Amino acid sequence: MSKEVALSATVLAGGLVAIQAPMNSRLAEHIGKFGSATMNFFVGGALLVFITFVLAGGFHSVGESPPWWGWIFGGLAGAAYVTTALSSVPALGAGGVTAATLAGQLTVSVIADKLGILDLPEKPISVGRVAGVILLALGVFLIVRE
Repeated sequence: MSKEVALSATVLAGGLVAIQAPMNSRLAEHIGKFGSATMNFFVGGALLVFITFVLAGGFHSVGESPPWWGWIFGGLAGAAYVTTALSSVPALGAGGVTAATLAGQLTVSVIADKLGILDLPEKPISVGRVAGVILLALGVFLIVRE
């Protein structure tokens, strides 16, 4: 995949994520927060099962088995995010939830890069990276302060 296609697809997916929390929050008004989160994962899981087994031909081994946490952490993190985001929309709005999400992602990503965890190549914490995190935190403050 080219860099341009990857960037476009990621921006599109990011736009979908920005409206995911408000949509889940709206559904939660009818079936509860955990019901809404469950439906989110049920529908997404059903789509991924279809893509994996019908379109992609099932699981494909690309090496040794991942560690035990590799099988569960993504699902746990996703459930925590979806439930927190749909619960936070009434207080923060879609923009606030998105801004806070990005700030958390960027901060943890910079630390993960520095530590080289999960087999990431180590990248030093530079003045530019720190400035980026600070500017994003300022952006979150400006968006949620009203």
